[in-house]
Amino acid sequence: MAGETRKDIEPGMTVAVVLKKDQKSGTLTWGVVKDLLTSAAYHSRGIKVRLEDGQVGRVQALGVPD
Repeated sequence: MAGETRKDIEPGMTVAVVLKKDQKSGTLTWGVVKDLLTSAAYHSRGIKVRLEDGQVGRVQALGVPD
């Protein structure tokens, strides 16, 4: 899984995140990173970010959707 390392994620990147409400289903939401919320260099479940539309989730994939 991509998105576990903070140095790989920057504001402005397109990423797929799992929102809190979607953790059980694993549904991915695509968006553009506004802020990085996890201060640690690594997180096993994904770095937490805020998207430009205000949603918060943990990064599961980097890049654009297929």
